[in-house]
Amino acid sequence: MKKSKIILSVILTSAMLLSTAACTNTSASTSATTAGAEATTAAATEASETEAVTSASDTEAASLSGSITLTGSTSMADVTTALAEAFMAANSDVTVSVGGNGSGEGPTAVTDGAAQIGLLSRNLKDTENPDTFDKYIIGFDGISVIVNTEAGVDTLTSEQVSKIFKGEITNWKDIGGADAAIQCIGREAASGTRGAFEELMEIEDIAVYAEEQNSTGNVKQAVSANPNAIGYVSLSSVDETITAIKLDGVVASEETVKSGEYTLQRPFVMIAKAGTADELTNAFLNFVFSDEGMQIVLDDGIVPNPDKT
Repeated sequence: MKKSKIILSVILTSAMLLSTAACTNTSASTSATTAGAEATTAAATEASETEAVTSASDTEAASLSGSITLTGSTSMADVTTALAEAFMAANSDVTVSVGGNGSGEGPTAVTDGAAQIGLLSRNLKDTENPDTFDKYIIGFDGISVIVNTEAGVDTLTSEQVSKIFKGEITNWKDIGGADAAIQCIGREAASGTRGAFEELMEIEDIAVYAEEQNSTGNVKQAVSANPNAIGYVSLSSVDETITAIKLDGVVASEETVKSGEYTLQRPFVMIAKAGTADELTNAFLNFVFSDEGMQIVLDDGIVPNPDKT
C-alpha cells in the first residue's frame, strides 16, 4: 500500500511538471506571436510613411508650370485678377494674364486660341456657338443703376429706368430731381454689362446714350463727374464716388441678389474650349471652384456659385 502511494505521488508530480512546461511553452508562444505582430505593424507603418514621403515628392515634382490667358468682360477684371494672384501664389512657376475689352471678346479669343479662358458677364449668345465651349458660372452679380451724388434722386422704379434709357423721360424734374436734362451713360456694344442691362430692362437696340464708355471704371468716372448723369455698373464696383439707387424699393446687395429680391442681376461666366485637356486651364478652373476660390469671389462682392452651372 505504501509503495502504491509513492508511485501515485510520482505520477502526480510528473503531471504537474508537464502542465507547468505546457503553460510556459504557451506563454512563450503567445509572446512570440505578439512580438511578431508588433514587428509587422512597425514595418507596415514604416512602409506607409515611406510611401507618403514618396507621394509628396512625386506631387512636388509634378507641380504646375506655364502660362494661361483670361480675357473678356471688364466687369470681371477685379475678381479674376484676385483669383489669378492667389493661384500664382500657390504655383510659383505659373503665370496668369488677365485682360479684356468686353464680354464679346471672350468667345472669339478662346476660339482663336488667343486665350484659354473667356470671361463673360452675361450668358453666351446663340451666335457665339455655345456648344463649342464648356461654361462655368462662378457667381451672380447685381447691376447697379448709378447717379451722381448730387442728383437728388436715390430711388426709381424699373419702369422709370427703362423710360429714361429709351429717351422717354428726359428731365430730372419728372422723377423728383432738378430741372436739368438727363444724360445716359452706357457701355459699348460688346459689353456684357450693357447686354444684360438692356435685356433685363427690355430696351435692347432702342437704348439712347449721351456717352458710351469701354469699361466699368470709365462709366463710374463719367457719372461721378456729371451731376446730370445716370449709368449702370457692376455691384462690386460701387463706391462712395457715386450713388447706387434703390430699384423698385430694393437696395442692390449680395443678400438681395442671392435672394432674387434684386432682379437686375446677371451671371459671371468663364468659358473654355469644350472638353479641353489643357492641364493648367483645368487646374485654374478647379481652383476657382475650390473653397478658397469661392471665398475670393464672395470677398469681391459677388454671390458665389459653387455648383458651377
